[in-house]
Amino acid sequence: MSSTIPGDVEKEDEEEEEEEEEESFNQSEVKMSQIVMPCHSNHRQELSVGQLLKWMDSTACLSAERHAGCPCVTASMDDIYFEQTISVGQVVNIKAKVNRAFNTSMEVGIDVRCEDLFTDRHWRVCNAYATFVTQRTQTGGKVILKPIVPHTQKEQVEYSVAAERRRVRMVHDIIIRDLLSEWSVQPTDNAATATAVAAERTKVESVELVLPPHANHQVNTFGGQIMAWMVNVATIAACRLCQAHPTLRTIDMFTFRGPSQVGDRLLLRAIVNNAFKNSMEVGVRAEAYQEEGPNRHINSAFMTFEVLDEHRKPCILPRIHPEPVEGERRFQEAIARKKIRLDRKYIISHMQIGAPQCVPWDPTNQVYLSYNNVTALKMLAARKNWRLSSEKDKVRLFTLEHKSTLSFRIESEVDVPSQRAFSLLAELRNRTTWDKHYQKCELIHRVDDDDFLYHVVTPSVAHSGLGSPTSASQEGILQDFILLASKRKPCGSGDPYVIALRSVSLPSHPITEGYKRGEVLCAGFTILETKNNMSLISYYNQASPEVLPYISTDIAGFSSSFYHTFCSFSQYLTRNRQ
Repeated sequence: MSSTIPGDVEKEDEEEEEEEEEESFNQSEVKMSQIVMPCHSNHRQELSVGQLLKWMDSTACLSAERHAGCPCVTASMDDIYFEQTISVGQVVNIKAKVNRAFNTSMEVGIDVRCEDLFTDRHWRVCNAYATFVTQRTQTGGKVILKPIVPHTQKEQVEYSVAAERRRVRMVHDIIIRDLLSEWSVQPTDNAATATAVAAERTKVESVELVLPPHANHQVNTFGGQIMAWMVNVATIAACRLCQAHPTLRTIDMFTFRGPSQVGDRLLLRAIVNNAFKNSMEVGVRAEAYQEEGPNRHINSAFMTFEVLDEHRKPCILPRIHPEPVEGERRFQEAIARKKIRLDRKYIISHMQIGAPQCVPWDPTNQVYLSYNNVTALKMLAARKNWRLSSEKDKVRLFTLEHKSTLSFRIESEVDVPSQRAFSLLAELRNRTTWDKHYQKCELIHRVDDDDFLYHVVTPSVAHSGLGSPTSASQEGILQDFILLASKRKPCGSGDPYVIALRSVSLPSHPITEGYKRGEVLCAGFTILETKNNMSLISYYNQASPEVLPYISTDIAGFSSSFYHTFCSFSQYLTRNRQ
């Protein structure tokens, strides 16, 4: 965690978010406020992460049970990045609410902020997403959860994106396995090995007896307590490597593999898997056992620590020398996980700034690029304040100005079943038959059943006269795009079909002479089933400089080319209805 306190601008932004959320009250929302006492703190008089995790898990569990109306248990908690610290005497404000309910599981969003009572400062510490599942009834039946109805824009975004986060959770282990299968083993630096710390020196093994105070109201070991014990042994392992007091920066996903009860012995093992220049990864494993019987694997987690100097800057850490075989495996896996973290951070940072969005694609970052692709479109679709610019024969053009970006939405109802419309539009190569702007569309790579890479060629458009577009292709100049297309079927009732598009870069397809490389920031279709087996189809585009000329005259009212394109699109769907 970092001790930097945010400025007034961030405070104002957070206050605006809170005001927006107050417009609608989510019945599942639970708030907890705790003042940090010395018994909650570490050697630096800062709130220990273990204690914070207990409070977070308690708040989230109360929210889940309020929505479900029955006992719930923690299934997992997504990656957590700790942005700030909390000192003794300050107040922790935790807010949890159910973002979306699936059949028997639900995602709970957790927001943690700190309050200084003497300066009236507030700042974000972290946020997290936990998955809770309902306990079976006494007769062994499943409890089916009632759906969440989002009201505000933020609630709608969280509701929509929750389905995509669930998809990423389900393939989390597969991502690591696939990355390692393609990963070239990193050569050992013999010079560094001579001065490296043996990994076995960082080993920690500790046993905890689960007593009634450690249990929840269902007499199972409290998930937050297990997480706190895991943080404790991981911190000791990190200390043994750096011989200093480390700071916990991130925790990878906690996944509870089975329950633990009062009377269990909880065996906790930790070891430093790898040490990088300024950070180290510690692996932790928790097993439960009784006096007789085999050990049961309860949980595993990976935690990243740093050591900060007196200026709060990361120190250089000693290298680690892994144990043979299993230690080497953990050493390589830690490198793979670090790459995934960096890829994810890079993708998200490109989404948040106004810099070029064209991120390099490769198999190791595909899952997070796909997640970002779909999430960006869902967030754009959920925005309020769309303004109707023009309408013709029930084909509507909307625009949205947000900060420095202009987005547009074209929508109309089509007499085609939503599933059929989805299958037709998901194949991007068909677009050349109805969109005059698509001169050529070539499938480069089929990533999986839901994601595809395309090379698209379009005429480059310039302006002349009163803003009317003229095609620069007459001069032999064409524009091309490398697009990642991600398609998603509805996750639940009321969800639309989604086809998201964004630009990526590929080493195999560099910029070539005679083409101007364009960029699609965020675009795609949503297809929602309506009455009488019809579909409401909406096309979105966050206009980049390369895309805006195609639609600018329509927005200005000088032409209605969008209408003619949509008519052609509608005719194509109708012809292929069956």
